[in-house]
Amino acid sequence: MPTAQSPHLVVPFAACTGEAWLQAMKALPAGSLKNLGKLLQGMKLAETSAGEALSLSTPHERVLGNGLTATNPVDGLIPWAALEAAGTHGPNNKAWAFITPCHWAMGREHATLTDPAALGLTADESRTLLAAMQPYFETEGITLHYAAPERWLAEGELFRQLPTASLDRVLGRNVDTWLPGAKTAPSLRRLQNEMQMLLYTHALNDERGIKRQLPVNSFWISGTGALDKPAPAPSHNITVPRNLAQAAFTDDWDAYAQAWLQLDSGDISKLLAQQNAGESVRLSLCGERNAQTFETSAQSFFSRISSLLSPQPPLTVLEQL
Repeated sequence: MPTAQSPHLVVPFAACTGEAWLQAMKALPAGSLKNLGKLLQGMKLAETSAGEALSLSTPHERVLGNGLTATNPVDGLIPWAALEAAGTHGPNNKAWAFITPCHWAMGREHATLTDPAALGLTADESRTLLAAMQPYFETEGITLHYAAPERWLAEGELFRQLPTASLDRVLGRNVDTWLPGAKTAPSLRRLQNEMQMLLYTHALNDERGIKRQLPVNSFWISGTGALDKPAPAPSHNITVPRNLAQAAFTDDWDAYAQAWLQLDSGDISKLLAQQNAGESVRLSLCGERNAQTFETSAQSFFSRISSLLSPQPPLTVLEQL
């Protein structure tokens, strides 16, 4: 029986919505995901997290955030920032959020959020931007704290009950769909506009332009909420590969298919070896709507023979996500 410290592989974007994803998976050579198939044969479905493709929290976040709150978390209110703040600022009941400096690619009809990692912000650049933006945030009762070049912590009561979309929902997409509503967070929408004007003329962006780097022209809010229970002890046996996600963000389905082959021969092969050695393991396959968590099963002899004779194809499992 798996425990909280058993090896657990969580696979974000194991499946995606859209015909392009399905065609890429069907184009894989027969038997390509053989290790996944073998692994699932020795497992049983333990948990299902059902959602929608437009939910603010992704299925893999729902899996990883299980047990983080005292009750079932509200969509978009898994307090990831509060969890990080508890480690750096001490346990407290304050509300927190992540603020991510980012670049919105402006099109004729809408803005698209590009991957913040592509900015390559240095620590000095990030701190310079934070210092320029801090006074504006303070007028809304928000205090910014530097955490990393690509992400800051924001402390403010405004975030306690404000659902926000995960970055994994928005990357490469129209930001309008995912912004907090003007009625629910008018001060944040106003702040967003003020920061766009500030950043448009900021000297740092002039310097980045000379170096042919993308300007920082906006920010994204995510991970909002407050901890309503003591922060759980971190698990050191959870693996979360990101190759599938990165390919999905750029709609590169050839790269996505290759990432699945690498995953099958890498992390999944390792998990299969652990299971074959008698260890209890867990596997969470997470799509854009649903997540299914499987765990090692002590199958009966009849069940084991049945699964060997008629194993469920991996793609059939993935299509349920």
